[in-house]
Amino acid sequence: MYRILDDNEQVRERRDQLRHPEYKKPELLANMGITKTHSRPYVSDDNPYSESHFKTLKTRPEFPKQFGSIEDARAFCRGFFRWYNHEHRHAGIAMLTPVMLHCGHGQAVLDARMHVRLAAYAANPRRFVNGPPVRLMVPKAAWINPLPRLKPDPVGG
Repeated sequence: MYRILDDNEQVRERRDQLRHPEYKKPELLANMGITKTHSRPYVSDDNPYSESHFKTLKTRPEFPKQFGSIEDARAFCRGFFRWYNHEHRHAGIAMLTPVMLHCGHGQAVLDARMHVRLAAYAANPRRFVNGPPVRLMVPKAAWINPLPRLKPDPVGG
């Protein structure tokens, strides 16, 4: 193809051809009708508790497509927070509710569950294909961004 074009004196350098003007990214997005967002997906220091909370809120079957007013939104959220803290069992805290954990009832609940599981195991051990039940403990701490472990100062300070 280049030989034919060269014979007809039509070969040009690629850089001489007309090019689209360079756009900066926000301008390019705006031209496509996409507005800039200030959310920060996949950022390591986002609050995972808030993210999880928000996802749970948005995926509830009773979450409306839109609220009629700010008062409606507040009323919905009051009921949601009550459910989330008093009824919803959280996998990250041994299937306890936040209230159980924060009021100091967590280990008693886990011990009572263990008693029931041991009785069920004694009645029908074949049902427990992974072996006898294992005792769960209340998590000692939960962190959003754990502090790095400090190394001892070699000079003793």
